[in-house]
Amino acid sequence: MTWELDLILVFGAFIGLMMGGMWVPYSIAVTALAYLFAVQGLPGLRAIGLVGWGSTNGFTLTAIPMFILMAEILLKSGLSQRVYRGLSQLVRRLPGGLLQTNVAGCAMFAAISGSSVATAAAVGTTALPLLHKRGYDRKLAAGTLAAGGTLGILIPPSIAMIIYGTFTDTSIAKLFMAGIVPGLLLTAFFMLYVAAAALIKPSVAPRQKDWDKPTHWPTLTADLLPFAALMFSVLGSLYFGFATPTEAAGVGSLMALIISRVWGGLTFADFRVALKSTVRITGGIMFIVLAAFLFSYAVGMAGLANNLTKWLTGLGLGKFEFMLAVIIGYIIMGCLVDSIGMMVITIPLLYPILLAYGFDMVWFGVLLVVLIELGQITPPLGINLFVIQSISVSGTLEDVLAGSLPFVVIIIGMILLLWAVPELATWLPANMTLR
Repeated sequence: MTWELDLILVFGAFIGLMMGGMWVPYSIAVTALAYLFAVQGLPGLRAIGLVGWGSTNGFTLTAIPMFILMAEILLKSGLSQRVYRGLSQLVRRLPGGLLQTNVAGCAMFAAISGSSVATAAAVGTTALPLLHKRGYDRKLAAGTLAAGGTLGILIPPSIAMIIYGTFTDTSIAKLFMAGIVPGLLLTAFFMLYVAAAALIKPSVAPRQKDWDKPTHWPTLTADLLPFAALMFSVLGSLYFGFATPTEAAGVGSLMALIISRVWGGLTFADFRVALKSTVRITGGIMFIVLAAFLFSYAVGMAGLANNLTKWLTGLGLGKFEFMLAVIIGYIIMGCLVDSIGMMVITIPLLYPILLAYGFDMVWFGVLLVVLIELGQITPPLGINLFVIQSISVSGTLEDVLAGSLPFVVIIIGMILLLWAVPELATWLPANMTLR
C-alpha cells in the first residue's frame, strides 16, 4: 500500500473506533498497535515496553498530578463560592451584573485549575442556581459559563499545554507565559460582549436592588486575596525563573492545602477524596499520553510523518495557505473528536511540517489550545455544553447551545487575531527569565 492509503486507513480506524463509542485513548492505542503489527508484525510490538517507559518517564509530566491536586483541593474546600462572592462585588456595577462575574470567575479559577471541565463545573455549580433565582436570561447565563470554562486550558496552568510541550519539546514555562495575554484578552472580549448584550436588552441581566451598595472591602479582601496569592506564587515563580513548572506545581499544591484549611472548609475526608480524584484523573491523562506516544512511534517507524511533510512542502503551499488549512481542519475536527485526543493524534504528524515551514512552536501551542477551546463548545461533542446542561436547574441543551453560539464567533475572532498578531503570544515568554 502507498503511504497515502496508510494515512487514510489509520485516521479512518481511529475515528471509526471513537465514533463507535470506544474511549479516546483506547481508540488511539488500538489503532497504533494494529498499525505496528500490520507494518512490522509481532517484532514491532516489542517496542511497547520501551515506548511505555520513555513516554511516562518525563520530568515535565510530573507537573500534571500536582496541578490537578491543587485544583481538586480547592474544589473540595468550597472556596469557589467565596471567590464568586468576592468577584460579584467587584463587577456588579458593570452591565451584565452576575454574568460578568461568571466570566471573571472562570478566568480566575482557570488560573489554578488547568482544566476546562473543572472550571465550568466549579463556577457553574455556584452560579447557575443564583442566576436562575434572580431572573437572568437562561441562554446567556449558560453561554457565559460554557465559554468561560474554556479559559481553563488557556490561562496557565494548563494540562493541555503540558501535554503539547511534552510532544514537541517546547518549554512548558514559556507556553504558560504565552497563554496569559491571549487568555486575558479573550476574557475581556467575553465581558465586552456580555456588557453589549445587557445594554441592548436589559432584561437578560436584571439590575439587582443591592447594586449600588458600597463595597465591603474586608470581606472582598478575605474572599479574593488567598486566590490571588496562590496565582502569584505559581505564575510569578515561573516568570521570574525561581521555579520550574513542576516545582511551581508542588508549591501551589501546598499553598492550596493551607488556604483551603484556613479559609475554606477542607476536612481530612475532603482531602482523601481530592487525592483519589487526582489519582483517577492523572491515570486517565497518562494513559492518553502513553497511547499517543505509541501512535507517534508507529507513524514515525512507518515514515508517515516524513512522507506527509515531503508531500505538503512539495505542493508549494505558502505559510498562509498551510496555516489556513490547519485551522479549518482543527475547527472541523473539534466538532467530532475529543479535544485532547484531537491534539495528541495530530501533533506527531504536524510537528515536522510546522518545523519545515518555520513556525514558532510556542505560538502554535497557544493557537492550538484556542482551537481546542472552540471544540469544547461546538456540537455534537462539545463537553462544556453537556457539563453546564447537566448542572442547570431547568435549562435544556438547546439553551446552552444558543447561549454559546456568540462566544463561538468570539473565539474564532481570537484565533484570527492571534494568527495576525503572533506577538500576543510570543512577547511575554520572550521577556521572561527562564529556569
